[in-house]
Amino acid sequence: MTEAPLADPPRPGQDAAPPGILLDQPFDAGTLHQLRAAVLAHVTQAGLPEDRAGDVMLAVHELAANTVRHGAGAGRLLIHTRPGTMQCRIIDAGTASRNGHADGTGAGLPPWPSSEGHGLWLVRQIADQVDIVPWHGGYQVTALFILPAPATADQAGSLLL
Repeated sequence: MTEAPLADPPRPGQDAAPPGILLDQPFDAGTLHQLRAAVLAHVTQAGLPEDRAGDVMLAVHELAANTVRHGAGAGRLLIHTRPGTMQCRIIDAGTASRNGHADGTGAGLPPWPSSEGHGLWLVRQIADQVDIVPWHGGYQVTALFILPAPATADQAGSLLL
């Protein structure tokens, strides 16, 4: 796979993506470093505090690395927001080409690693919810993060005092 371009966060006044979509980026082993940088830039731009943005970046990296190591070796990340939440969805490109099951059933697929190593354990500690489902011969993993409530004018004023 050729190196995927690093997606820039939208600038004020730009409508680079549909509403709610922060990032849509393919990845493979050679582009995990770009994925981490893009995630950090986009979730920070979306208003997450720096420490929480680092948590999201770490969780996404662990999920993407699992896709590279245990899946087809490549996948796609979609990050979108809804009121009060941010969802990071990793879509495994599928292992159908590797295991001969092109029917999308996932027949013969080993279960996504849930007990080996600490990556998925770490994601479950960081994210507010994690869902793993078979998807077209691979897996789709969604990590949900609760967003902090926006500061009200009263709260912002009291911080200045």
